[in-house]
Amino acid sequence: MELYIIRHGKTYWNEAQRIQGWSDIELTEEGRSVAYETADALKDMGFDAIYASPLKRAYETACILKGDRDLPVVVDERIKEIGFGVLEGADFTKIKGDKTSKFAAFFDKPEVYEAPEGGESIDTVCERAADFLKDIVEKHKNDERVMIVAHGAVNKAMMRHIRQSKIEEYWKGSLQRNCGVTIVDYSNDGFNIIEENKVFYEWKKA
Repeated sequence: MELYIIRHGKTYWNEAQRIQGWSDIELTEEGRSVAYETADALKDMGFDAIYASPLKRAYETACILKGDRDLPVVVDERIKEIGFGVLEGADFTKIKGDKTSKFAAFFDKPEVYEAPEGGESIDTVCERAADFLKDIVEKHKNDERVMIVAHGAVNKAMMRHIRQSKIEEYWKGSLQRNCGVTIVDYSNDGFNIIEENKVFYEWKKA
């Protein structure tokens, strides 16, 4: 079985560099355009199931990627983005540079990151992401290919489960780009990462 783990297209808050989390922000026209280009690159790929976060940026991306396939887009709360509580909507560039902020360690030292008021810990996100993947593997282990459309941080939580890595390596690689595709094979021997953060829209323009 192959898993296609995909990040949503660009949103208005991605563009403005604002912290999103659970805030339900729509795709920009560029975000939709890139999603359609990615869908075109994947149009001949067979999928047995499509899952998406309930947040509209991921769900709309999944609906675009679905194309003409006769498959439902199944929403699962466990793969919505990490919640940032009171920090949602804040300017990412200013918060990241403020060493007194709880957000400062999020990318640089995830092992000491503390969730802000109303937010989630990285451990909590990793638990729900791992729970989701275990269910997917059990349900679809005899299928050929499953698409999962979610978000930057929760996709990294899935990759942490796949790698069985320490929290210090949470951001190993880089932040997945908008509509970046990570392909993971699963067999009786476990997970094998085939390709990480592939962007079909750049490939198409090359």
